[in-house]
Amino acid sequence: MADKIKHLGIFLFDDVEELDAVGPWEVLSFWTDRWPEDGWKVFTFSQTGGEVRCAKGLTVRCGYSESDRPDLDVLVYPGGRGTRTHLVDRARLDWVQRLAEEGTLMTSVCTGALVFAAAGILRDGPATTHWAALDQLAELDPTIDVRGDDRFVDCGDTITSAGISAGIDMALHLVARLAGADRARQVRRGIQYDPQPPV
Repeated sequence: MADKIKHLGIFLFDDVEELDAVGPWEVLSFWTDRWPEDGWKVFTFSQTGGEVRCAKGLTVRCGYSESDRPDLDVLVYPGGRGTRTHLVDRARLDWVQRLAEEGTLMTSVCTGALVFAAAGILRDGPATTHWAALDQLAELDPTIDVRGDDRFVDCGDTITSAGISAGIDMALHLVARLAGADRARQVRRGIQYDPQPPV
């Protein structure tokens, strides 16, 4: 068992895209539940705690609020319609910037990357997002090297992923980065993630 438990927090908000959050949750919770000796735990949180209504109507109860959550070692910032207001929410952008400055590993799914771009933490590096938001990503910060063909992009301090289902790939990459490729393969097999689209 690791000396100190480290924490991955998935940030939830109204109109978050369901799979953006639940896909990484499935990967990360399977990992942390089955292999606690790796020393990681995952939780969900929102600004005020309680219930969040997702983009397609699913209601989710958050584990914590921003004020009572554990310390964050890794943040997962999903996308969805709810991110649109975050792009002009100075307090939210300052919070993102502060977490990055404190050394939190900042990861995003889909249009969560737009929030990171608006906060200035993707400057001068490569990043990706949902295919329909690639132009907006470039507009928010023209210094970003937009990688429209990549499922995810790991820049060291930030990891961005493309739309929706790509968050599962990003989360498996995160497991590989934090606990090794063999562990990530065990998790992938455990959740039976073998993408072979039928159409």
